[in-house]
Amino acid sequence: MFLKKQKKNKPFFTVITVVKNDEDNISKTMNSIAAQSFKGYEYIVIDGFSKDKTVAKVIKKKKKINTILKEKDKGLYDAMNKGLKLSNGEVIVFVNSGDILTKKALSIVHKKFKNRDIDFVFGTVKRHYTKKTILKYGYNPKRILYNFDFATSHSTGFFIKKKSFLKIGKFNLKYKCSADYDLYYKAIVKFKMKGDQTLKNQLIGEVSAGGFSSKFSFYEHLFEETSIRLDNKQNIFFVIIIFINSVIKNFLKKLY
Repeated sequence: MFLKKQKKNKPFFTVITVVKNDEDNISKTMNSIAAQSFKGYEYIVIDGFSKDKTVAKVIKKKKKINTILKEKDKGLYDAMNKGLKLSNGEVIVFVNSGDILTKKALSIVHKKFKNRDIDFVFGTVKRHYTKKTILKYGYNPKRILYNFDFATSHSTGFFIKKKSFLKIGKFNLKYKCSADYDLYYKAIVKFKMKGDQTLKNQLIGEVSAGGFSSKFSFYEHLFEETSIRLDNKQNIFFVIIIFINSVIKNFLKKLY
């Protein structure tokens, strides 16, 4: 299934939602996009051939959606690549099923891009975990060099110009749980792109508990992110040091 309608004017943002079998959460995500105070965006929904009532709920909102694609894919990042290919906006953001944008999110980030010559913006997000909630904010480009837990945001709070995204390349399907980490690493280290951040009190979005990344263990993430560093030619001895440091930190966290 493929439904597409053009906007009269070229959108500044493309908001992409990837979903599969999530009838309980897709509506709140779509509603948060429709409620945006800034209207210069297009909305794309990519469904991985859901078997529940997800598509029916998406169709009910079709007047608020520019493109709907329903077809089988090779996983989350393949679906995200499909959304990127269909996009027409200057700036891309992924808000996957279960997550939301705050009402003024696009308005806040639009001002960031208009006021500075930058490639991407990390927006403040409220990240819900099973037992706690954390406010993730700020942007320190040096941190990615020595810390696996780099991301101060989440895909819901990460906005990047399409031309910058295409310079980096699509999400690498070799990585099953950390292809977004590969994107960050290439943008900051390999291509030395310029980024900015929203203020701590400028909440851009909320990330629900039990999302895609939570399906993978700490060590699955760690080994894949180690592979990403090595594939991107970071010094192997330095990678070993931060790998050991991450294992120790995780052990101490569980101990206390």
